[in-house]
Amino acid sequence: MDLTIYQKAFDGHLKEALKQKISGDPASLYDPVHYILKIGGKRLRPVLTLLSCDIFSGSCSKALNASLAIEMFHNFTLIHDDIMDNADLRRGQPTVHKKWDLNTGILSGDALMILAYQFFEPYEGEVFKGIISLFNETAIKVCEGQQMDMDFEKRTDVSIPEYIKMIDLKTGVLVASALKMGAIIAHAAPRQAQLIYNYGLNLGIAFQLQDDYLDTFGDDSFGKRIGGDILEGKKTFLVLKTMELANQEDLTELKEILSSREKSTEEDRIKKARKIFMHYGVHNLIGEEIKRYIDLSFDCVNKTDLPEAKKKHFLAFGNYLMGRNT
Repeated sequence: MDLTIYQKAFDGHLKEALKQKISGDPASLYDPVHYILKIGGKRLRPVLTLLSCDIFSGSCSKALNASLAIEMFHNFTLIHDDIMDNADLRRGQPTVHKKWDLNTGILSGDALMILAYQFFEPYEGEVFKGIISLFNETAIKVCEGQQMDMDFEKRTDVSIPEYIKMIDLKTGVLVASALKMGAIIAHAAPRQAQLIYNYGLNLGIAFQLQDDYLDTFGDDSFGKRIGGDILEGKKTFLVLKTMELANQEDLTELKEILSSREKSTEEDRIKKARKIFMHYGVHNLIGEEIKRYIDLSFDCVNKTDLPEAKKKHFLAFGNYLMGRNT
C-alpha cells in the first residue's frame, strides 16, 4: 500500500513545527525533543490519523495538527519506556537518557506530552471536545498498560487474557485512537468512528502478537535481536501458552531459561526455548490468534457505511501492516 502522500504531508508539517514551534531556550530541553522526533520510525500512527480523515472526508489537511499530537505523545511514551527499561538503543540510536542523562530524559518526555496538547489548540467546538476527550482516555490507558507490563515482571500467575488486555492498552489503543481521531475531525458519525476505533484496536493486538512471534522465530530483517524477549524473561503469548500446556519437566526448564541472565549461555537458551515452544505447537497457536484478531479487525471495517472502494483502503493498510500479500 502506498502511504507516501500521507508520510510526505506529515513530514513537511513536522519539519515546519520543529522550526517554528518546537525550539528555543534552553536548548538542553529542546535538543532531545528534536533528536527523538528526527530518528523517526515508520510514523504509522500519525499516518493513520491522516488516512482516516482523508477516507471519511476526502482531505487529510485538517488532521495534520492532530497527527503531530499523536506523534508527540507516542515519542513521550518511548522516552519514558526506555528509562523504565534502562534501554540503551532506540531505532538503532542511543536512547535520550543515555545520550544526555536521566533527568533530561524525564523532562524532555514531559515536554513532548505538553506539546501534544498544544497541537490540539487550533480545533474548535465539538471536534475539539471529541478529540481531547479521546486523547485523555488514551493517555491514561497507555499508562495502565505500562503499569500492567511492569507488574507482570514480578508475577508468576499471568494469564493470557491479562496479557491480551495489557497489549491492548499499551499498543492497541493508540493505533485505534489515531484512526478515530481522524474520523472525528472528518465529522464521521459516532458509530462509524467507533467501528474504525475497533478496527485499530484489533489490528494493534494482531500486530503486537506478530511482533512476539517474530522476536523468537523471525530473521535478521526483523530489525531487533532475535530472542530478546526470551533473554529478558518476558511473559509473551508464546511463554504463557507453553506454561498452560507443558509438563512439569519442560515447565521447569522454561522457567530456568527465562530467569537466567548468564551472558555465555544466551544463544543456547534461545534455541532451547524455541524447541520447547515448537514441541507444544505454540508457534502455530499464536498464528491462529493473530488471524483471529485480523479477522475481527476487518469485520469492523466491513460493518461501516463506507463505500467498498474506501473500505479497501483500510483493509489494504491492515494487510500492509501485517506484511500480508492479500
